[in-house]
Amino acid sequence: MKAGIIAAGHGERLRVAGIRVPKPLLPIGGRPLIARAVDTARAAGAERVACIVNAETDDVRRFLAETDLGVPVDVIQRTTASSAESFLALRPLLADGPFLLLTVDAVVAPDAVRAMTARAAAHPEAAGVLGVTTLVDDEKPLWAELDGDERIVSLGDPSRARHVTAGVYFLKPVVYSLADARGSSGWSAFRLLLGALLAQRYPLYGYDVGACIDVDRPEDIAAAERLLGLTRHPSP
Repeated sequence: MKAGIIAAGHGERLRVAGIRVPKPLLPIGGRPLIARAVDTARAAGAERVACIVNAETDDVRRFLAETDLGVPVDVIQRTTASSAESFLALRPLLADGPFLLLTVDAVVAPDAVRAMTARAAAHPEAAGVLGVTTLVDDEKPLWAELDGDERIVSLGDPSRARHVTAGVYFLKPVVYSLADARGSSGWSAFRLLLGALLAQRYPLYGYDVGACIDVDRPEDIAAAERLLGLTRHPSP
């Protein structure tokens, strides 16, 4: 299995707070977010990882090139306008089979991601299994309504849902084929691709991964460390 990591954001809110280190290199318990994401992917069974990082600085690419993270890591360095553009840029590295997708700033217990990936095997007919949580920590959450069999029946309607997506996904390559309907420039957000899968009646399931911390603000660093049971380290 391969894994992809979207790490091309700019971390504006962290910068405003005075944190200058690129977000993927932000230490959580002394280990950078990007390294923790690779650790999580490897623990879930990934044998190769593809990362997209922005071109604003070369620090993240250099860290990935110079650090032994236990699996081969392929890097695309490109500044993108949206999460969808980042996801589609990973296509040449991921589209040959089912893959795990992580967003670098979503901190989830690695055991939960491994269990989610294992659960995907129970749904071979599914286009994907989305990690979901009842902890709403994102400022723009994607709400997911699940039925009694954990199948996702709607996305984006908070009046009908009690879960939100958690930034971890197990997906089939069909999501890339579906993207061709509008071309690479026709998608302004990754969540629209997920919605298109649902609209085309591709089966999607949700798996509750428990608490998830979206690391966007300085206070999220301590919250992520508590989630992972780590000792507090000074902020950069």
